[in-house]
Amino acid sequence: MRIGALSRRTGVSQRLLRYYEEQGLLHPLRRPSGYREYDEEDVRAVESIRTLLGAGLSTRTIAELLPCTVNDGQGPVPACAGMLPDLQRERERIDSAVADLLAARTALDAVIAATPLPPAGAGGEAGEDESDDGCLVAAPGATSVGPLPR
Repeated sequence: MRIGALSRRTGVSQRLLRYYEEQGLLHPLRRPSGYREYDEEDVRAVESIRTLLGAGLSTRTIAELLPCTVNDGQGPVPACAGMLPDLQRERERIDSAVADLLAARTALDAVIAATPLPPAGAGGEAGEDESDDGCLVAAPGATSVGPLPR
């Protein structure tokens, strides 16, 4: 099948399929005319690539891992035990990123909780000129907050 058919089968754009090839993730055959020729194995490879990208792996890691996977239609299954340390490292990286995101969400929740609600009927409508937006700020070293200086 040609690249357009692979794109339709996998839901991945032709441009992205070419990028996967540039990154060494896909290895289509080339016809004498120069057209890329894909087969069912490439369909499974694209599905595996999408799954692994969704898991947060880089294309570099996927390029190393992909030859060591078997896609049985249920997703990629590692077939090379030697990849286990790399996969565990990736999991630790993802765990760290999740912890950072949770901390950021907690900080944002604190800001949201400390932000006063605007009075009923207060500005915010398009075209209104609101001179006092209700923002409160703390000056460096201050122990309390006040209106935003104008």
